[in-house]
Amino acid sequence: MPVRTATATWEGTLESGSGTTAAGSGAFSVRFTAGTRFGEEPGTNPEELIGAAYAGCYSMALAAVLGRAGFQPERITTTARVRIQQVDGGFAIDRIELETEGKVPGIDEEQFKEFAEQAKRTCPVGRALGGVEEIVVRAQLVQ
Repeated sequence: MPVRTATATWEGTLESGSGTTAAGSGAFSVRFTAGTRFGEEPGTNPEELIGAAYAGCYSMALAAVLGRAGFQPERITTTARVRIQQVDGGFAIDRIELETEGKVPGIDEEQFKEFAEQAKRTCPVGRALGGVEEIVVRAQLVQ
């Protein structure tokens, strides 16, 4: 299996500096600051990138779980909300909420929610985030 890479560089102090992070594939290069991470300054941050990775991985994992069970999803959309909090003089990601909607013919809401929980346990990015205190999944079928 392939090994994926990303690079980040930070210049300056935490308060006044800035950084960039880039995908090894060249797919993106983005700037971030303390203001984009801990405040409301426009721009991205590491938690947003974790959320994007988790949402993408989770959607794929749910499609795989559904497919193995004989259901062919037309669309799965997942939003990840990643919360960072100040704890003990530092910071920690303590909660991630995954909100997923699926358009899946032939399945009922209860089955879909069961498969959504199963995907939570099998998603590789979710497994990598095992130190996060709370990961919540809300799943809903759409027409």
